[in-house]
Amino acid sequence: MAAVRCLLSLCALLLAPWLAAIQFDHVESQAVFVQTQKPTGEYIFEYDKDELFHVDADRKEVEWRNPAFKDLTTFDIQGALGNFAVMKTNLEIWMKRSNNTPATNVPPAVTVFPKEPVELGQPNILVCFMKDFFPPAINVTWLKNTQPVTAGVGEADFFPVQDGSFCKFHYLTFVADPDDVYACSVEHWGLTEPMITMWAPEVPTLPSEAADTLVCVLGLAVGIIGIIMGTVLIIKGMKHNPSHRRRMK
Repeated sequence: MAAVRCLLSLCALLLAPWLAAIQFDHVESQAVFVQTQKPTGEYIFEYDKDELFHVDADRKEVEWRNPAFKDLTTFDIQGALGNFAVMKTNLEIWMKRSNNTPATNVPPAVTVFPKEPVELGQPNILVCFMKDFFPPAINVTWLKNTQPVTAGVGEADFFPVQDGSFCKFHYLTFVADPDDVYACSVEHWGLTEPMITMWAPEVPTLPSEAADTLVCVLGLAVGIIGIIMGTVLIIKGMKHNPSHRRRMK
């Protein structure tokens, strides 16, 4: 696996100066990776950084990001399967040459956030985003009030990054309730224990009727005090102004 990461990083390093000097209107990219653990490999096809489809080496089938895409174009899966076979052979050779030295495990950075603004009682999607990890082998468990959740769970495939790391999205459909606390529990070889990232709805509370009444009373009191203080100051001013007293006489 170290060989695969090294090869990807080397390609990105060699191509970076050339690509930076050229302006493109659109970019089509393809990436392939294989490894000894599951998933054993993946072929991904992107257009302007948006995935169109990917091929899973274990299931040996094309998975379209949007089912409508397959009506617009076609892809011969045999090409991806051939790439997997070649890369697995190369991986075995590199592993023997490196005396099976394992790659460094890099743990993920995890963020949990809602897809849409939160409204109580309204359905939404909670996103668990993991990035900057290696290798692409990760286990995610959703928790609701410390209990595992399996219904309404979804995930995207692994997305390779130019620096050789990976990122991944996991999803959970939910209905916001102020009493619920959610968590995304992530297990990875770079972690000594599961990384648990908590999330709870933060819905602003509206002022109660008693609070509205209190605000009105305070406002009225401040207004009355202001009127009284103003009248007192006017009277004091008249008493201390001799010319005004002479005119009054």
